[in-house]
Amino acid sequence: MSSRTYTLDVNTRERTQLLDITSAVGRLVAQSGVAEGTCLLYVPHTTAGLTINENADPTVAADMLMELNKLVPFDDGYRHSEGNSAAHIKSSLVGVSLVLFISGGKLQLGTWQGVYFCEFDGPRRRKVMVKMVQE
Repeated sequence: MSSRTYTLDVNTRERTQLLDITSAVGRLVAQSGVAEGTCLLYVPHTTAGLTINENADPTVAADMLMELNKLVPFDDGYRHSEGNSAAHIKSSLVGVSLVLFISGGKLQLGTWQGVYFCEFDGPRRRKVMVKMVQE
């Protein structure tokens, strides 16, 4: 079993944003040469996350952010002095890692699925660590 590690740079433009990174991750899979295996994604940030959801209709991402912002409002009497407690909570709720299958040299996602970088404390320059593991 062998592995290759990459870093994907992500620049966000909004305070909260779901950024479709499916194509960028797919390019890294192709670059890696891994035909069969897994793609591990990890965000080393406490106010960001990763998720998989529909990427055919952009209103899905907008609706997800709208509801996350209702569930965890920006200002709610938090004690954390930096003023970004909501971002920390959203990161924990969404999660910071994903495991995807690779088959035939391609990510195995459902027809409507895409990989999203979730920004909860932007705009910022972020990183996604990507590891391909060959079976």
